[in-house]
Amino acid sequence: MKKIIVGMIILVVAGYGLLSFHFVLFDDSFKIIQKTGVRYEDTFVDARGSKKAELLLKPNLVAAGINDLIGHAGESIKEATQQ
Repeated sequence: MKKIIVGMIILVVAGYGLLSFHFVLFDDSFKIIQKTGVRYEDTFVDARGSKKAELLLKPNLVAAGINDLIGHAGESIKEATQQ
């Protein structure tokens, strides 16, 4: 019975963690940003290629600070191509 209760607690904590963060996959990196509220929308986000512009239209991601991440990703791409 203890194993079931411990397993349920771990499952609840992991679920709450998934609902509290955005997991963003860029072309060359993977970033985690905290959500502004506990919700299911945009938990796993694909920001590879030209999809970055579409992310700027989602208010939940903009409020969480996706603008800063996209800017940093663009700067690192520019640096890599200049070297």
